[in-house]
Amino acid sequence: MQSSLLDNRKSLPIDKYDGMTDPDEHIDVFLTQVTLSTTNDAALCQIFLTSLKGRALSWFTRLPPNSINSFNTLSSQFTIQFATSQPHQLTSLLLVSIQQEKKESFRTFMDRFNKAALEVKDLNPVVALHHLTMALKPGPFVDIICKKPPIDMDDLRRRADKYMQMEELADFRNQARAETMGKTERLVYV
Repeated sequence: MQSSLLDNRKSLPIDKYDGMTDPDEHIDVFLTQVTLSTTNDAALCQIFLTSLKGRALSWFTRLPPNSINSFNTLSSQFTIQFATSQPHQLTSLLLVSIQQEKKESFRTFMDRFNKAALEVKDLNPVVALHHLTMALKPGPFVDIICKKPPIDMDDLRRRADKYMQMEELADFRNQARAETMGKTERLVYV
């Protein structure tokens, strides 16, 4: 396989892969950066070498000559070689264990739930919606979505965002009132 590397190419703005993290993620990051400049298959294979270090680089340099005929073949062998470094795939059952705590604000809970949901690969939006509604503590927002169930996650997120704004405004008003009452009491005693 012969090809010239990109002219005036500087080092890639990505972390070099050492075999300790997700190989699929490295390939995705690599392709995102390199395909901005080239989609030439041979060039991708040659440039890929520069994105490796440590045991990953050692693996690459030990590949038999002419054993790679395309970047697809290279990425497939790379993924197989470093498969044990792939993260454990979480399932939607992770979401069952998430519940809104008694004193937890709605925003904090939504942030925590969304972070966990992002960890689940290929999460079905209907399943996410179900788990989210079941995880909420009883209160005004649950009453709202029980009266008019959301049609999808986007609808729920829009409504949740409005509710969070209302909740935060109410907290702000309560805090302002408490501060005003505190000032009034101090004036009376001074």
